[in-house]
Amino acid sequence: GSAGSQGTCRMIRLLPVATAVVIGVLGSSVMAAAPILGVASVIDGDTIEIHGERIRLDAIDAPESRQLCFHTDGTSWRCGQKSALALADLIGRSTIHCEPRGHDRYQRIIAICFRNGIKINAWMVEQGWAVAFRKYGLDYVAQEDTARRSRRGLWVGTFEMPWDWRASNR
Repeated sequence: GSAGSQGTCRMIRLLPVATAVVIGVLGSSVMAAAPILGVASVIDGDTIEIHGERIRLDAIDAPESRQLCFHTDGTSWRCGQKSALALADLIGRSTIHCEPRGHDRYQRIIAICFRNGIKINAWMVEQGWAVAFRKYGLDYVAQEDTARRSRRGLWVGTFEMPWDWRASNR
């Protein structure tokens, strides 16, 4: 070929490199923050605190601390409190590793958190102490289905979805 086609070949070969550089530069500005590690204290079934930072567990929603659920015989129980206690029992005094995904409107960090390799977000839903927060992701729908079928946690009877409960109890 002519000089023109040689230039095109060289440009095509350099395109992946240029694209990688642009992605690298842009990616670094939008990359998630550094992981957060530490011993956590439980605020409620979907919120913890590490080193004074409030962390909301991504894509799950747990009942509020004051929320009641109902057994099949109609008796109420403090499911919001039980959810928080289940989370506290899971994490204990272990070091928790959280991978930030962003912030919510209350400026809490949204994160996926782990304890000794256990994904806490998934565990809370699979044990029935939280539900998949479909508005923010479908990551834990399968775990919710498992909990519902097994009648674990909240699924032992009836309950109002946490987002509905908050809306009617403001």
